[in-house]
Amino acid sequence: MKNVILFASIIVGSGLLLTNIYTSLVDTRSWGTDIPNSIAAAREYFKAVNPGNFFRLISPLNQVLALLALIVCWKAVPGVRLYLGIALVLYVLGDVMTFAYFYPRNDQLFMVKPMPSADVLKKIWNEWVTMNWVRSLVVLAGLVCSCFSLHKIYTQ
Repeated sequence: MKNVILFASIIVGSGLLLTNIYTSLVDTRSWGTDIPNSIAAAREYFKAVNPGNFFRLISPLNQVLALLALIVCWKAVPGVRLYLGIALVLYVLGDVMTFAYFYPRNDQLFMVKPMPSADVLKKIWNEWVTMNWVRSLVVLAGLVCSCFSLHKIYTQ
């Protein structure tokens, strides 16, 4: 059972990471191509659904699976709990960054009316793009810790 939960945690964490990278490589480029027009187009597109709908579901699921993996693997192999604990902390840190850093910028980019000036939008967009790579690295580090745990379980 512990291996299933750990694999599930790694799979969901990988999906979260890859979706975040996709956002950096595809979505953010679209948002920044012709500011303010591209932001206005994204605002229209996001009226029905936005990437937050995915992340609000998958990110907590990732954290729950990481916590479950930590609990069920607590006594499995020496050192595993440290890696799984670090992974959980990093996944939570990714969400802390989301709430503290990205949500206020998302509001400025996609919600507030009237829309900020093009210069303000460009500044916010640049900050968003840069920090999304940082957030991706945080999630990647958590995923690496989870994979180290899996490796330790299988080799000992």
